[in-house]
Amino acid sequence: SGLFRRGQTQVLTIATLGTPRDAQEMDSLISPEETKRYLHHYNMPPFSTGEVYPLRGPRRREIGHGALAEAALRSMIPDEKAFPYTIRLVSEVLSSNGSTSMASVCGSTLALMDAGVPITRPVGGIAMGLISDGERYAVLTDIQGIEDHLGDMDFKVAGTEKGITALQMDIKISGVTDAVMAQALEQARVARMQILK
Repeated sequence: SGLFRRGQTQVLTIATLGTPRDAQEMDSLISPEETKRYLHHYNMPPFSTGEVYPLRGPRRREIGHGALAEAALRSMIPDEKAFPYTIRLVSEVLSSNGSTSMASVCGSTLALMDAGVPITRPVGGIAMGLISDGERYAVLTDIQGIEDHLGDMDFKVAGTEKGITALQMDIKISGVTDAVMAQALEQARVARMQILK
């Protein structure tokens, strides 16, 4: 397992290895016999944000964040010939003040390495934000919950020292200029390198 903490956000990721028969069987119209040997589940229980609500299964946020973290690491997972095991990661958010999806990416890297999975490279992630008033803007690195809520952009960037493996952007304004994107990607690269040290 791997425990990743940044500020008030803390995520524990547990890695479980199984046999190839433990792979998830996928039912689809296109390929009815497809299996999935790398799975990432993300859980954000109400206590992590100081809320109270019933636990009735995964919510939209949990499914989306799990898919993002899974995509961020997928290209680093060894193929079945090199590592013939099913890999299941479960990221449990213990406390949250922003960027839990990227904390789960970092925790997943730690958990995979601790479990002995020969990943190609470590993956780190960072959430970028934006505050703007039309003319001026500021790109924020490693946004907290309040900056996510009040800001104009939540831009998640995950990757290795060699490049980006996954992106997700939510914006509350009509668009983002090339200059803002370039600055956000550069600041994310610098932050990612710091995390991966």
